[in-house]
Amino acid sequence: MEETPLKSRVSQDFDILRGYLRPFWKRFTTAMVVSSVSMGFGLMFPFLVGFLIDAAIPSVKTFPAGSWNPSVNEVALLLFGSLAIQAILTFFSSYWFNQVGESAVVGLRRDLYGRLISLPMKFFGEHRVGELANRVSSDCAIIQDTLVATVPQFIRQGALLLGGLIFIAVTSLKLSLAMISTVPVVILVAILFGKKIRRYSRVAQDRLASSATVVEETLQGIVNVKAFGNEGYETNRYGGNLSAYLVTALKSARLRAGLISFVIIGVIGSIILVLWYGAHLMQQGQLSHGELTRFVFFTMFVGGAVASFAEVISQLQRTLGATERVREMLEEPAESHIDITGEEDRQPKGAVEFVQVHFNYPSRPDITVLRGVSIQAAAGEKIAIVGPSGAGKSTLAALLLRFYQPREGCLLFDGHDANEFRLAAIRNKTALVPQEVMLFGGSIGENIAYGRPGATEEEILQASRQANCHEFVSRLPEGYNTVVGDRGVQLSGGQRQRVAIARALLRDPAILILDEATSSLDSESEALIQQALATLLEGRTAFIIAHRLSTVRNADRIYVLEEGIVAETGTHAELIAMDGIYRRLHDLQLANE
Repeated sequence: MEETPLKSRVSQDFDILRGYLRPFWKRFTTAMVVSSVSMGFGLMFPFLVGFLIDAAIPSVKTFPAGSWNPSVNEVALLLFGSLAIQAILTFFSSYWFNQVGESAVVGLRRDLYGRLISLPMKFFGEHRVGELANRVSSDCAIIQDTLVATVPQFIRQGALLLGGLIFIAVTSLKLSLAMISTVPVVILVAILFGKKIRRYSRVAQDRLASSATVVEETLQGIVNVKAFGNEGYETNRYGGNLSAYLVTALKSARLRAGLISFVIIGVIGSIILVLWYGAHLMQQGQLSHGELTRFVFFTMFVGGAVASFAEVISQLQRTLGATERVREMLEEPAESHIDITGEEDRQPKGAVEFVQVHFNYPSRPDITVLRGVSIQAAAGEKIAIVGPSGAGKSTLAALLLRFYQPREGCLLFDGHDANEFRLAAIRNKTALVPQEVMLFGGSIGENIAYGRPGATEEEILQASRQANCHEFVSRLPEGYNTVVGDRGVQLSGGQRQRVAIARALLRDPAILILDEATSSLDSESEALIQQALATLLEGRTAFIIAHRLSTVRNADRIYVLEEGIVAETGTHAELIAMDGIYRRLHDLQLANE
C-alpha cells in the first residue's frame, strides 16, 4: 500500500481540527478579530511613546508645519486609554478562545471515545489498553492546549508582526529594510527545525503511551505484581520505557533549544543593527529621538513575534503529530460497518445454528481455532459446550456475540444469516455471564442496571431477588449504593457472580451464554448461584460452557470439542455410554473430587 504524502496527511489533520471548530466558527472568528484589534491597540504603545519622547526632548529634526505635536499630558492620557481598551478586548478574546477550544475538544474526546468502544475486537487484540487511553487523554490534551493557547498566541503575534512591519516602514523606510532583511532567514530556519521537531514529538508521544500502558497493566494486575514480588521488575520496566521516552524528548528539546537560540541571535542582532544605523541617522538630523525610540520598540515587537513563532511552530508540530494519531483512530472502521442484508428491526428469538464454521483469530492467522464446527440449538434449549482447554469453547461464545466473523461457514439466528441482523439487535437479545466478572467502579445498583440502562428501581430489585443477590446487598450499610471498588474488588467472587446474574436477568435476553460461570466458587456460593441460574435459564436458549461436567448433566444436548472440532455430541447419558472423550473427562473429574 502506498504511503500517503506528508502534505496530504497534514491537510487531513487540519481538516479534523476544522471539523470540530466548525460549530463554533462564528465565535472563533469573532475571537480572532477581537484579538487582532486588541493587538492593534497594543501597537499604539510604541507609536505614542515616540510622541511622548519628542514632546519631552527637543530634536534636531524639523517637522513639517501642521503636523501633530501633542503635549506630554495628552500623550499620557492616550496611552492609558489605549491600555484600558486593549485589556478589555483581550479579556473577551481570551475567554472566547477558551470557550471554543474547550468545547471543540470535548466533542473530539466524545467522538474519539465513541469510536474507540465501537471498534471490533480485532482492533483491541492488536493494541494495548494504555496506548489507547493515552490517545484519549494525552493527545487530546495537546490539541486542547493548541486551540486554547497556541492559536490565540499565533494570532496575537501575527498581528504584532504585521502591524509592527507596517509602522516600521512608515517611520523609516531605510531602517525597515535593514531590519526586515533578517526576518526571512529566521522564519526559514524555524520551518526546517519544525519538521524535525514534529517527527521527534510523535515518537516521544508513542513512547510515553508505552510507559502509560505499563502503568495501566500493572495497576490492573496489582495482585499478581505483589503476589510474585515483582515490584522491582515493574519499576524497572516502567523506567526503561521512560528512559526511551526521555532520549527522544531530549532530542526534540535540543532542536527546540537550538531554534530558540538562533531566533534570539537573529532578533537581538537585528535590534543592534537598527540601533547602530538609527543612531547615525539621528546624528544626521534625519531621525528624531521619538522616532528612534518608536522604531526600537516596534523592532522589539517584531523580534518578539518572530521569536515566539519558533515555540508556536514547535507546538503546532506536536499538535499535528497528536492529531495524526487521533485521525488514524477516528478512521478505523467500526463494527456498525458490517453490511446488513435483511430487515433492520429483526430481533433474534432464540434458535441458533453454527454451520461448518472455521475460524482463526486475526492476531494469530496461522492457528486454526475452529475446524468445521456445526452446532444447533432450538429456541429454549440448553446446550452445553465442554472439552479440554484450548478446544475453542470460549471462541464459540465470541462468535455468538459477533465479536468476530467466521472465516468460513456461517452463523444463523432463527434460520437467517447473522449478517441480516443489526449487531445491536443481536447483542440486545444476548447476555453473557463470564467466569471472571468485571464490575465497574460504581455502586451495586449501577452495576445491575448496566444490563438495561434506564431500568426502574423496582425492576432492579426484582432482578436482584431472582439472582439471590438482594439478601447480601441488604446487609451492607449503604445497600445498593455501596461502591464496589475498581473491578468489584470490594465484593467476593460469589457476590460478583450474583450481581452479574442479576444484570443478565434485568436484560431479559433470548440467548444466554454461561462461560464457566461457577467454576471458581466454593460449594455454598455455587449452590446459591445454581438457584439463580435456574431462574435465569427458564424459557431461554442457553449455551453453557463448562469444565466441570457436573454442571451440564441436565443439558438438552452436550457438544464435546477437541482441537477445534466437534468430537462427540449427545445427552449426558448417551455420552457416558459412548466411552469416549466425555466419559474420560467425567471419570477423571470424579476421581479428583
